[in-house]
Amino acid sequence: MKKPIAVLVSGSGSNLQAVIDRIEQGVLDAEICLVFSNKEGVYGLERAKRHGLPTRSMVMADFSDRTAYDRAMLEVIRGSGAELVVLAGFMHFLSPVFVHAFENRILNIHPSLLPGFPGVRAQRQQAEYGVSLAGCTVHFVDEEMDNGPIIIQAAVPVLPGDDEASLGERILSMEHRILPQAIQWVVQGRVFLDGRGVVVNQDETSDFAGNLEHRLVNPRLERGF
Repeated sequence: MKKPIAVLVSGSGSNLQAVIDRIEQGVLDAEICLVFSNKEGVYGLERAKRHGLPTRSMVMADFSDRTAYDRAMLEVIRGSGAELVVLAGFMHFLSPVFVHAFENRILNIHPSLLPGFPGVRAQRQQAEYGVSLAGCTVHFVDEEMDNGPIIIQAAVPVLPGDDEASLGERILSMEHRILPQAIQWVVQGRVFLDGRGVVVNQDETSDFAGNLEHRLVNPRLERGF
């Protein structure tokens, strides 16, 4: 049975498209029951509509504060039947009321190798800092920004002359691979928390107690991802 997920976007939705593509290819055991945006008219919503997916947008300006907004958003997402929430370029810092409602059931994709370079414009931060490796991270969401337990990371080289745009494009290509992979592990029930650590059952039929694998930088992606 496919697990219902809500995907939250704020912009073009290229990571949303990667998730849609893997679902339509039959390699991701999920069903998108809602695409939600905190901005009206973004291309991510158009992508969803082209695939016949339900959409909803709400803007902060219509609410008294962040908590009120998040309570309303929570009501919409619960009403969609979603069991997992995926932040795919969602530029809104979730309040505790939302995080607690979906504890350990919210995933976020961030364009750096966390815990380095959290926050906005991470691609530019990495290019300007002079690191030799940049990358991206899928992690569980907690009450702190870009802080939750890490599920999977992928690294890309930083090349001479790289700027925010060129490095960001290289990072984005890996985001499109590791986000669907992380979702698949979670919906298959293969992800387990051990404090801040995350372990992933190597395959969905293996004995969890005897066959664990940590997924760190550039892990072996499974077929289709």
